[in-house]
Amino acid sequence: MIRLFRPADADSVAALIRLCLRTVNSRDYPPDLIDRMCAHFTPAKIKDLAGVREMFVAESEGITGTVSRDGNKVYTMFVHPDFHGRGIGSRLLHHIEDLAAAEGFDHMETGSSITGYGFYQRLGYVDVRVSDTDFGLNHILRRPLPRR
Repeated sequence: MIRLFRPADADSVAALIRLCLRTVNSRDYPPDLIDRMCAHFTPAKIKDLAGVREMFVAESEGITGTVSRDGNKVYTMFVHPDFHGRGIGSRLLHHIEDLAAAEGFDHMETGSSITGYGFYQRLGYVDVRVSDTDFGLNHILRRPLPRR
């Protein structure tokens, strides 16, 4: 089930993100950068982000994934490592793509970590550019949305 984030979810979402960073993203990034990313994603920061973006969670045996969006921009996409390969990430992404298409956007865009890059490519996202951020290399990817 995909639903809107609620403030009571902040602790669980922050814990999910930190778990993903430490167990999955740590394969692609050095420990000091993972520590900085984990320190960034506190429950308070999650609540702040949910105040400026539309944030969603996937729920099945607890919160298993999260994604947020601002218009046609994808942010903060994470799926619990135990649930990788079950379609949760693609369902979350398609959910926000459908919302953006219904609002008249013609494409979706995301800044992807090295870790998530292949996931977005498999779903039809293509390279726009690469940028360097405070949290390392960021692939900017885009995918056309169907017209409604």
